[in-house]
Amino acid sequence: MTKAYRLHYAPDNASLIIRLALLELEVPFDCALLDRETRAHKSADYLALNPTGRIPALETPDGVMFETGAILLWLADKHQALFPKSDDPARAHALKWLFYVSNTLHANLNLRFYPDQYTGEAREALRAGAVENIKHAFSLLNDVAGEGHAWFNGPEVSILDLYVAATLRWSQIYPSKDYRQITADTWPNLLNMVQRLETRASVAELIKAEGLGQTPFSNPENFYMYQSETA
Repeated sequence: MTKAYRLHYAPDNASLIIRLALLELEVPFDCALLDRETRAHKSADYLALNPTGRIPALETPDGVMFETGAILLWLADKHQALFPKSDDPARAHALKWLFYVSNTLHANLNLRFYPDQYTGEAREALRAGAVENIKHAFSLLNDVAGEGHAWFNGPEVSILDLYVAATLRWSQIYPSKDYRQITADTWPNLLNMVQRLETRASVAELIKAEGLGQTPFSNPENFYMYQSETA
């Protein structure tokens, strides 16, 4: 059977969020591994798919998608699942937090992991500032997760759950010099959310596919090292 989607991925990169979404949607897909050590994400073939040279890219019947938040929202809308639909009054509230995670939280992870890409001086000051921004973002999200919304920490999984879970994972274990400077138990609502997520079949498949530990979000293990550009 022809697969609807092809995910270009590297282990423990932002592509894992897209893998989780595809698994939750139960749609057929296959994967193409990008070797970051050989900078496969900067090859001419990959740049023809994703000119930003970042991971992931998702080949779809409608063309190639890139940017994590955009792929998640496109998948949710395409399959009418994992996020409030366009005519749902809750969508406006959910959208602003999805974009906050993409534009603010994820962006600050990049600053923390790769400060040398942004400045030649004061890199540690930039990293320290990013850490405080990340902690603040998780505090805000922890409050939202406790408000009883169906689209975040609700009875059904959402793309926002998946995105936040991944950022919480990376915040705890990368870079290695800051290992566990941030811990999930600081934010009980987020901890509860990711612990429930870890019981799902999609996460079991993720663990198997990407070689992660049994508690990849609540108590993650550092199997992979970030090397250069952000996922």
